[in-house]
Amino acid sequence: FLLGLDWKASVVLGMTVSLSSTAIVMQTLTEKGLMKTRAGQYSFSVLLFQDIAVIPMLAFFPLLSENTGDVNPNHYSGPTFVSDLPGWAHALVVLGSVIAIIVSGRYLVRPLFNFIAATRLREIFTATALLIVVGIAVLMTQVGLSPALGTFLAGVVLANSEYRHELESDIEPFKGLLLGLFFIAVGASINFHLILQDPWTIMGIVLGLIIIKAVIIFSLGKWKKMGISQNLLFSLSLSQVGE
Repeated sequence: FLLGLDWKASVVLGMTVSLSSTAIVMQTLTEKGLMKTRAGQYSFSVLLFQDIAVIPMLAFFPLLSENTGDVNPNHYSGPTFVSDLPGWAHALVVLGSVIAIIVSGRYLVRPLFNFIAATRLREIFTATALLIVVGIAVLMTQVGLSPALGTFLAGVVLANSEYRHELESDIEPFKGLLLGLFFIAVGASINFHLILQDPWTIMGIVLGLIIIKAVIIFSLGKWKKMGISQNLLFSLSLSQVGE
């Protein structure tokens, strides 16, 4: 806002850059064996809260736009269920969809998995889980949100099932491969031409943002009486911005 942007755009950007990358931080802390440390536990708690906070944030975005086309969180350009709705109606549809997914997961997914488990066919069990993930991702796309948010909600739904441990073991072989594909997709989306046009300004903004976030997070760690080494790890882990 101080740099001259409209207050609505400033709020959207502020929400966006306040988030950190769950995939990068969790993978790094796990590889280094730091998840059991105090900084690792605090980082995980903040990242989990951020992932949950994405849902109301994305529902709030349409209310800040003149029309729903102005703010599209996942740059989805195809027709959706909310293409012609005003901002307030778009927000209601988003919240309604999220609530419907959570309620359906609580009362429909459990008996479905009970029925499938009775067949004792592991392939059908895995295929059903993947179908739920893809279906929720498509639904989120149709209400103008990111399919990544849909897969996160699907994870929440499946985590409430008593078969979550079996599901976790079934998808474990895909985990590393898909995480690598995710990082490749993020890297492939970088606009190097834009960076080369004004590299010093972009580098200055990135470094300034990292420093500001690190100082704020370090202050919070100091308030929670974290040791200097743990606090530095905590603040540096979360100082970057999510994809």
